[in-house]
Amino acid sequence: MISANSVRIAQITDTHLFAEVSQELNGLPTAQSFQAVLQKVLALQPLPDVLLLTGDLSQDESRESYQYLRDSIRSLGIPSYWIPGNHDKPVLMAEILNQDTILPDKSLTLANWRLLLLSTAKTGCVQGYLSPQSLQELDTQLQQTGPHPVMIVLHHPPLPIHSEWMDKIMIENAHDFFTVIERYSQVKIVLFGHIHQEFRQQRLGVTYLGAPSTCVQFVPESPTLAIDEMQPGFRLLTLYSDGTWETQVQRIMFSAR
Repeated sequence: MISANSVRIAQITDTHLFAEVSQELNGLPTAQSFQAVLQKVLALQPLPDVLLLTGDLSQDESRESYQYLRDSIRSLGIPSYWIPGNHDKPVLMAEILNQDTILPDKSLTLANWRLLLLSTAKTGCVQGYLSPQSLQELDTQLQQTGPHPVMIVLHHPPLPIHSEWMDKIMIENAHDFFTVIERYSQVKIVLFGHIHQEFRQQRLGVTYLGAPSTCVQFVPESPTLAIDEMQPGFRLLTLYSDGTWETQVQRIMFSAR
């Protein structure tokens, strides 16, 4: 149960599920590794209060992949919130990922923190984009947060991660994003997926956090796409009501059966 003093959050990202659960991505069966990650989450003590699903939840944009995700997440009984990635179909997601503990909300208040979930998905594009309407709504929400610390949740990174090929498919109008958030000192964390690796960087008092995928991992700082031997995982965060926080990446030991 979420307390007034803290909230424990698991970020699950880039699951890349298929309609056929045995299908593989770069030789890795994504449904199997996803289930292994969920088992690791269930073994945590205490359990997370919230799951954040930060995009590229499907690889083939199929109805069946989202139904499989829904049924798997719903069985955990943990309130879960999602945003789309560049491999996703947002309209289909909104239809399927919207029942029981899987919730459509994109603005949350938890343990004195405001969490703002933004879509960076742009139809037909691998790179991310924040629409003028989305940026205006973000600005309005930040004006209204008062002293509450804020975590912004995205799929695409808004800043380079020092990997040439990946830096070409980040948020293409990141400057507009920074123009908004850097007016508000209450923004503490920007959390994202997309990069299939652990990442942490500071910029003007804000911490930018990327997370490993639940399936294939990418080699950090590689000029071209290269598959890493690191294990799948997720990010765990604890946000405290006084504005402090802590985080760690959890990985699993996974081998395909």
